[in-house]
Amino acid sequence: MKAEQGQLDGVLLFRPTPHHDGRGLFTRTFDADVAAEAGLAAETFVQDSQSRSRRGTVRGLHGRSGQGEAKLVRCARGAVHDVLVDIRPHSPTFGRSMAVRLDDEDFVTLYVPPGLLHGFQALTEPADTCYRIARPHDPAEDLAVRYDDPDLRIAWPLPVTEVSRRDQEAGSWAGLLRRLGG
Repeated sequence: MKAEQGQLDGVLLFRPTPHHDGRGLFTRTFDADVAAEAGLAAETFVQDSQSRSRRGTVRGLHGRSGQGEAKLVRCARGAVHDVLVDIRPHSPTFGRSMAVRLDDEDFVTLYVPPGLLHGFQALTEPADTCYRIARPHDPAEDLAVRYDDPDLRIAWPLPVTEVSRRDQEAGSWAGLLRRLGG
């Protein structure tokens, strides 16, 4: 497993080496030593969660105010188009987005530092996404921007088939910038 820098400041991609044979495959999905070499403290991740989504479903764009929320994201079954947007006002990549495919063939794990919005679209039927989160959830700190906000111009690869009510009612990028004082 190796770590590499993503397109946004502080984002990391952990790329394992799956071993295939006649039985199937084996891969390491997390290695505390590799995380430590990349500057992450494994013990800070306090919660694991998983979602299952139908093909075409979009979840997000979600973030946290206050101290933000670091997380490790991977797709355990199927594939997702994962999107990040930098909302850290003093970041050199503020306002920029990146997308990466996460799937059950390459098993890449995405490290999302605090201060980013995160969302994804399920590319397969179904897609299971796993999150290892560094802080307990506090609904009072939830941030959300609509997945189809015209200022962000995120290109979802499939027609959007399902979005939660919460995500349909999410605010705009311009509204979030006002909220952040930008």
